Amino acid sequence: MKKKISLMLCGLLAAGALFGCGNSAQTSSAAVDNEATKEEESTQGVETSNSGEPVEIRIWHDNDEAIMKTIETRVNDMLADKLITVSFEKKSGITDQLKLYGNDAVNGPDMYFFAHDPLGTFVEMGVLAPIKDITDEDLTKDLLPMSVEAGTYKGEQYFMPVYFETLLFLYNKELWNGEVPDSTEELYEYMSANTDAAAGTYALVNQHSGAYNVAPFINGFGGCIIDKDGNPGLNKQETKDAIEYNKKFAALQADGDYNTVTTLFNEKKAAAIIGGPWLISGIKDAGIDLGIKALSDFTLPNGKTLAPYSGVQGISVLKYAAEGKKEAVAEVLKAISAPEVGIDLANISNCAPVNITAYENEDVAGNEMIMAMKATAEMAQPMPNIPQMNAMWAPTEGLLTAVNKSGEDVNEAAEEYQKQAETAIADMQ
Repeated sequence: MKKKISLMLCGLLAAGALFGCGNSAQTSSAAVDNEATKEEESTQGVETSNSGEPVEIRIWHDNDEAIMKTIETRVNDMLADKLITVSFEKKSGITDQLKLYGNDAVNGPDMYFFAHDPLGTFVEMGVLAPIKDITDEDLTKDLLPMSVEAGTYKGEQYFMPVYFETLLFLYNKELWNGEVPDSTEELYEYMSANTDAAAGTYALVNQHSGAYNVAPFINGFGGCIIDKDGNPGLNKQETKDAIEYNKKFAALQADGDYNTVTTLFNEKKAAAIIGGPWLISGIKDAGIDLGIKALSDFTLPNGKTLAPYSGVQGISVLKYAAEGKKEAVAEVLKAISAPEVGIDLANISNCAPVNITAYENEDVAGNEMIMAMKATAEMAQPMPNIPQMNAMWAPTEGLLTAVNKSGEDVNEAAEEYQKQAETAIADMQ
């Protein structure tokens, strides 16, 4: 996959070179006129903003339409007196779309709203503007530090976070016996006493060989899938210790793929599941009396807690929009980072806001799931936003599968998949 991305990036660079030739003396007069028209269109935002005329900001997304509508409605209300309108447009496969149109001021968006983890890829493509180039105002002072870290790449903020999600411990109050324990060892004891794999019933199910779902153990043990410098961490001792520890939990769980564990929980054959807010709709449809506990409430044998990845959703600015519609874009960033947006998202769509002041709202503070995610945010680690992370999913899950399902020695398997990861990253260069 990375080779394909590399080829696509090369293609983009080549396309950029071709467009650059359009400014040479050899370009036809028709092409010059066309480029002049494009330039006028790309700078129209500044002209209309300064003249008091309406400005439209186009924002691409590949998200839940209801969530985007909530943001759009609130932001447009806040900016109505400034004659700035935002319009959200859904684009399936948005990462591929931005690779094609990230330098196209005519056909591309002004901003995009998406998860934070592909950020490094787009920055390396040279299509994004740092937030500091758009506004001098500190828009991150009221945001969760974890979310600010998620939007930072090589020391620069390129991404304005809006809401986030993490894995949670979700349980069926009807099936769970007694209190949910506060340590992973007590949890394991409960699982041992309340799991009957032969009968197809389980105390807890998890995607035990999925990198994202095992990350809480790996991070909690002080290991890593990849470090901040892009070095794989599969053969680190702390990572291996975490994988070995997770193995005993995996032995008391079902096969571990997404559909299997979700179905077991929704059909009330599992008392608990490690999953995220994306499961809530199906759980409600199943009529389950749901209880929620933060993963950071579980203490590991080393005295630390489970530490899941966090996925942060937010907005970034294309360079040409930062240059051509700077004032309007700055107003959009200010509005979208306001607590009112987070409160609306929490109350309408159960999204956890990144703006800390949003939690002063009584309804937000009373939302069990959101408060569990907020508690987890203290320990959660943002999904790495470096391009090399894309090369780590397959080797990591290969390692977990080898240990959990094939019974391979963790030390030998870790060395094998560490080499695979290093090769995959080298192939990206």
